[in-house]
Amino acid sequence: MLSFCYNPPVYFKGNEVNMDLGSLIRFTVITGASTGIGAACALGCAKHGMTVFAGVRHLEAGEALRREGGKGIVPLQLDVTDAGSIRRAAGIVGEAVGQSGLSGLVNNAGIAIGSPLEVIPIEALRKQLEVNVIGQIAVTQAFLPLLRAARGRIVNMGSIAGRGTMPVMGPYSASKYALESLTDALRLELQGWGIQVSIIEPGAIATPIWEKSLHAGDEIAESAGAEAHALYGELVERVKEAVNQAARRAIPPEPVVQAVLHALTAARPKTRYLVGTDANIRALMVKWLPDRVQDWILTKVLKLPSRA
Repeated sequence: MLSFCYNPPVYFKGNEVNMDLGSLIRFTVITGASTGIGAACALGCAKHGMTVFAGVRHLEAGEALRREGGKGIVPLQLDVTDAGSIRRAAGIVGEAVGQSGLSGLVNNAGIAIGSPLEVIPIEALRKQLEVNVIGQIAVTQAFLPLLRAARGRIVNMGSIAGRGTMPVMGPYSASKYALESLTDALRLELQGWGIQVSIIEPGAIATPIWEKSLHAGDEIAESAGAEAHALYGELVERVKEAVNQAARRAIPPEPVVQAVLHALTAARPKTRYLVGTDANIRALMVKWLPDRVQDWILTKVLKLPSRA
């Protein structure tokens, strides 16, 4: 994993975040708002005059967020893997917004599971895709009638991992690759109703997902057994060290919040927002370097075992 030091927030010159328009973006739903990027986005949107339905699995987290963000935060119990929960949440929001409709949907909920593909439990792979891919579309389907009524906007929280992957992080990267293509499809399918669709592609951001990912990876490694450890133990340790280094150098969520605000309020939002120096450099590598060259670089940087 390539990681770099903190870079200042990027300001979108020529098409700035329209804070006046922000007051017109009356109602926004943000999933996965308990912590990290989702919580930061909820607080940032509320600060700029939006009423934010902050999707949380446990209402205690939502109440804590409301205490911090004030009356602009409305806790919304929402599990993106539970059809009943999604249906109830859409009903609550529909009653609240009425004829005004929903101005914005930020599909932020997500998890990160890492494992060599040969030994990942299939149920863990299903969970990764269920949360990060299926859940995003299930939520989008539920809220699209409200978004259509307001000519609202959809912002999907992707990752630079959706452009280029690394060993052990294949499950997570696969989910973000999928979100890239689903965003492209939605953008074209919904343009007839004036619904703008964007994706945010952050690099390393300082959030609890790092610790959660490493913990999940350790659990998978423990359950995989001695044979899997003999095959992949060295590789996993190399990648874990790279993840730890990236976590130490991760930038705060504020630049991601700024990108989300721009996607929700700009007259002509970008289709993709790269956030962070590491994300920009990784994107350039993927665009311009042949696969074998990228493999060689990652092998050297990560000090991976190789017989090539």
